[in-house]
Amino acid sequence: MALFVINRYLGDEEAAQEDEAECRSKALLERLQERAKARQQQQQQHSQETTPGRKIRADTDPDLSDKTGKKKRKLGAQKETEEEEGNKRSRKKKIKSLQVDSDTPEQTEKQVKKGGVDSAGETDQTEKRVTVKKKEKRKKEATKTRRTEVEEENETEQEDNVKELAEEKKTPANKRKNSQQKSKQEAGDQNVEMDTGGEEEDEEGGGSDEGENSEEKTSDQSTKKVPPQSTLTILGGFEKKAVQKVQRVLPQWLAQPNLVQRDIKKNLIPIGDVPGICPKLLTKLQSNGIQHFFPVQAELIPAVLESALHGLLIGRGGYRPRDICVSAPTGSGKTLAFVIPVVQALLERVICEVRVLAVLPTKELAQQVCKVFHTYNDGTGLKVVMVAGQKSFAVEQASLVQSITGGCRSLADIVVATPGRLVDHIDKTPGFSLRQLRYLIIDEADRMIDSMHQDWLNYVVKEVYRAQGSLELGSLFRRAEPGPVTAASLWQPQMPLQKLMFSATLTQNPEKLQQLGLHQPRLFTSVHSEKQRSGQGFEPHRTASGQTEEKFNFPQGLTEYYVPCNLNNKPLILLHFLLRLKFNPVLCFTNSREASHRLYLLVRSYGGVAAAEFSSRLSPNERKKTLKEFEQGKIQLLISTDATARGIDVDGVKCVINYDAPQFIRTYVHRVGRTARAGKAGLAFTLLLGVQEKNFLQMLRDAGSPGVQKQLIRHENLKPLIPQYENALEELHSIIKEERAMKYT
Repeated sequence: MALFVINRYLGDEEAAQEDEAECRSKALLERLQERAKARQQQQQQHSQETTPGRKIRADTDPDLSDKTGKKKRKLGAQKETEEEEGNKRSRKKKIKSLQVDSDTPEQTEKQVKKGGVDSAGETDQTEKRVTVKKKEKRKKEATKTRRTEVEEENETEQEDNVKELAEEKKTPANKRKNSQQKSKQEAGDQNVEMDTGGEEEDEEGGGSDEGENSEEKTSDQSTKKVPPQSTLTILGGFEKKAVQKVQRVLPQWLAQPNLVQRDIKKNLIPIGDVPGICPKLLTKLQSNGIQHFFPVQAELIPAVLESALHGLLIGRGGYRPRDICVSAPTGSGKTLAFVIPVVQALLERVICEVRVLAVLPTKELAQQVCKVFHTYNDGTGLKVVMVAGQKSFAVEQASLVQSITGGCRSLADIVVATPGRLVDHIDKTPGFSLRQLRYLIIDEADRMIDSMHQDWLNYVVKEVYRAQGSLELGSLFRRAEPGPVTAASLWQPQMPLQKLMFSATLTQNPEKLQQLGLHQPRLFTSVHSEKQRSGQGFEPHRTASGQTEEKFNFPQGLTEYYVPCNLNNKPLILLHFLLRLKFNPVLCFTNSREASHRLYLLVRSYGGVAAAEFSSRLSPNERKKTLKEFEQGKIQLLISTDATARGIDVDGVKCVINYDAPQFIRTYVHRVGRTARAGKAGLAFTLLLGVQEKNFLQMLRDAGSPGVQKQLIRHENLKPLIPQYENALEELHSIIKEERAMKYT
């Protein structure tokens, strides 16, 4: 008995039991596999029976798609619960069968753990792997279909957006809002369909098959429905509105000038009616044959005399006098308008000092102004000196300053100068001082502004306010550069500097006028518009060439013509005017001194015309002599550059011919202003090439010309002049060759 117990303990009996358990576990595995196969077959049959009918209903009744989706979800949930209950029942049956076959409950538990439980776990794992693989395949297929659908939708959206851009430009804003709302709703419906598709993919078993059917249904509906519109706001479709132009606002003195009458003949004023002129000057005027003042003179003379009513030291009311600008047509008497009041203001002077300085652009114009000053200061004791380069520098120095013991004294009360020569005397003439300067007169101011790069005005202003020596700093009548008007600046008197500016084409550009440093200026002009009268300001207009368009005033008695021509018959037309039409005297303008010289040689070679040239090729004495002969009538044709176009007053010029068309309107205004002076009649002809005609006529219209008439010269009238003209050309060719040879030798 003890041996039996020992053998039993050693494990003989355990080995037999283990063999029996292995046999039973194998039998259980076979049973479980058979049951699992049977269940799979039942599920496949059931799915095949249910899916065809549902597909047909989804295709035929698209409105029931939502109901079928809910039913699919319920069926899927019921199937899952049934499978779980079936697994539980099968496990209980296995346990009961094991208990019947085994001897003890402990063995059954071991067998379940070793055999039954392992077999059940393996079946569950195999089923899960199969379902996972199926899900992965379905997800891949769904993503592929989604990508293709999204790409198609994007393409359709782009096409629709292009169409909508074209339509929305025509449709009003309310239709755009409605289209945007519809697009938002359709985009929301699409998002809902995508969400339902995702939920159906996550379902297992029959639910996964139903997800495929729902995806097919949504794809079919997406092809039938209109693709959704984009929710982006599209820029564009703005309405074009007229932009209001910004008008330039001029200073008050430019916007509201003192207006001067334009018609000279109808507005002549007797010299006795102008207040403030002393009897001595009235007799001078009468002795020179002047009985009436022109409108510019009648307005300007009292204004200048008013500033010197209380002497030279102070202006009206004790304040600094205002500067004066004058813009009036050529030949309107601007020179006399500043000579008379300036001479009268200096009649009571005691010490000879430079108190009047007149600056002019050319020597000839300076000589003309100096002549007028000499006419009206004769017998007054005032001394007038011209420094324009016509004499040597040493001679001019001797006429300005005299050396005395202990220093120098001035010999001039009035100085007429050109800018370059004036600066030379300021720098190099000892004793020449402008510290007592009262009037600074700038004639042809627009041209002087253009030459402001020479900086002559700053030289003059610095010399006026330059202190000499330490004693003058504390003197009573020292002169300091004026600043803001305050009580401290007015406690001691000092001689003010008043600027008088004159031009026929004075600019109204404040930026250019600012360079002159004007003090509260007043403008006297006969060139005005309705905008300036109402004070609305002046708005410059730019022409096609980019230049600023300004209005100018032309002489009242001027008649303008233009003559179409070509390069070959231009000299013939000039000869036709001189020989056939007998124009005399004629002032002819060219654009260069070379052109004027060639034309002079050609006319002289032709013969029959007393001609002369006037340019910088001649010396000052030769030019002076030529002008004098032209005024006396000894010269029929004076061919000139623009040197005589500025301010030169030549009596008796009845006709001006622009042989070369001027490039700028200011040049044209000054050229034609040499005739029709002081209200007299005059003619102006301009020879135009075909290329120049359009731009030239537009330039005159923009400048406010009263009208240019077309004058045609027939070729028949020029034929008799051609043979002699050809001989003159041959002679001209030989003369030019000789001149060139003389230059090189």
